[in-house]
Amino acid sequence: MSETSAPFWDATRDRRLVIQWCTACDAPVWFPRDVCLGCLGDALEWRAASGRGEVYAFTVENKPAMPTPFGDEPYVVALVELAEGPRLMTNVVGCPPQSVTVGMPVQVTWEELSDGRNLPLFEPA
Repeated sequence: MSETSAPFWDATRDRRLVIQWCTACDAPVWFPRDVCLGCLGDALEWRAASGRGEVYAFTVENKPAMPTPFGDEPYVVALVELAEGPRLMTNVVGCPPQSVTVGMPVQVTWEELSDGRNLPLFEPA
């Protein structure tokens, strides 16, 4: 965790999804950065995100090559487009991997980490 991303991870302790927002050009900034990629301004603030979005792209990992929180079971790696615009690389859980589709509505859910933070994942909405 960097100083720049600390507010994001601190919010996950309360299971709140927040994203950076550039107040100069009124655009979301994801992932956390020191400047806006749109205008290179540094007037960034953190705003609550709805936690809703849709699957933009995905793949099913049928034979995990490394240990995962999902064990040996197939799992979904997805690019989820939030309602606010940014796209997050994440996992879709709570449904059979084969049922995930592009455009599927999803909402954030949380996986507790050992240090009190929570990892944002997504499930069908």
